[in-house]
Amino acid sequence: METDNGGDRMNERRRSREPAAEFERRPLARPDEELVDQGLGFDVGTLLGRRRMLGLLGLGAASMGLAACSGDGGKPSSGSSTASASTSSAEIPEETAGPYPGDGSNGPDVLEQSGIIRSDIRSSFGEASGTAEGVPMTLELTVSNLAANGAPFEGVAVYVWHCDREGRYSLYSQGATEENYLRGVQIADAAGTVKFTSIFPACYTGRWPHVHFEVYPDKAAITDSANAIATSQLAFPKDVCDKVYAQPGYEQSIKTLAQVTLDNDMVFSDDGATSQMATVTGSANSGYAAELTLGIDTRTTPTTGGGPNGAGSRVRRGSLAAAMEATTDR
Repeated sequence: METDNGGDRMNERRRSREPAAEFERRPLARPDEELVDQGLGFDVGTLLGRRRMLGLLGLGAASMGLAACSGDGGKPSSGSSTASASTSSAEIPEETAGPYPGDGSNGPDVLEQSGIIRSDIRSSFGEASGTAEGVPMTLELTVSNLAANGAPFEGVAVYVWHCDREGRYSLYSQGATEENYLRGVQIADAAGTVKFTSIFPACYTGRWPHVHFEVYPDKAAITDSANAIATSQLAFPKDVCDKVYAQPGYEQSIKTLAQVTLDNDMVFSDDGATSQMATVTGSANSGYAAELTLGIDTRTTPTTGGGPNGAGSRVRRGSLAAAMEATTDR
């Protein structure tokens, strides 16, 4: 069972209402006030620090060994096309669904449309008819059930979505509001695996190249986004991005990729996408195959901490970050 001594100290002070001069070696902005009244900046700093700690604790002994042997503390290089952490048995970090989920939580709901369960997501379906052009990519996600000793999570429904070659999201972005391409659901097989045929996404301003995904307990559950048991994102290695963005149609991504790093990305900066970096093989000419293994623990409950603007992220009750939940909700 995870413990959080800092959280215990915080709770003791709440109960006793005793002022303190510092917390976790950090000076309090308002030493005469309670810990919960130190202001948003203090709350966010504490939450982010604990989230980083949670990531380290979740890596497991094998990954910690790799980190000890690495000169950069185990953070995956943004120039590598493979990432050993992609096969980690750690629970996948909960992340924001962002402003363009298409799951009904922020406007359009593609999950209620007939035809959303499909493997090839390059073209729109239903009344829409557009097709997203770009470097071909297959995306394979393998889901493990950490509540069942890491067994394949057969039967879960995985919804993926990402931007097109121009950096637009179907249903939302100007020029693509009438399309629903690059969105789809697959049901995990006996190995816990789902596979999609798509195109490599662009890099748009302020974000590292990525794919969003939500995991639902089964096919029937996808009609309500509140049923999601995990929401996260997958990142791509920089050397692969460089090769893709040298291809026609991706010219704008060369400039935007040069302006962002894994260290300053709003989602992956916590740990450099340690457990979210895809293993990618292939070439720009023949297409790429991206793979990620992710763990889900149904004994913990995802809670929404991010709004439609994508500025926040979801955290799980039972994690270290949950100790600050009451504070950040103030």
